[in-house]
Amino acid sequence: MKSMSVVDSIDVDIKVELGSTVMPIHHMLRLGRGAVIELDAVESDPMKIYANNALIAEGDIKIDDGRLAVEVTKKIVKPA
Repeated sequence: MKSMSVVDSIDVDIKVELGSTVMPIHHMLRLGRGAVIELDAVESDPMKIYANNALIAEGDIKIDDGRLAVEVTKKIVKPA
């Protein structure tokens, strides 16, 4: 199966966004270890899942056997 080896070599950057905020750079530079940053989301809001900076899905946080995971709950389909 040579075609699968080509797919295996493709890198995809996956990012999961819990929320966001706007902060002046001088505030960010003053943050220390353990600093808390307030986000524009609440815990019941779905997380946004990006592949190569394109929104592809939404999901929820799951903790299973002490491991943190993201369960995809909605696929984002872009119109063709």
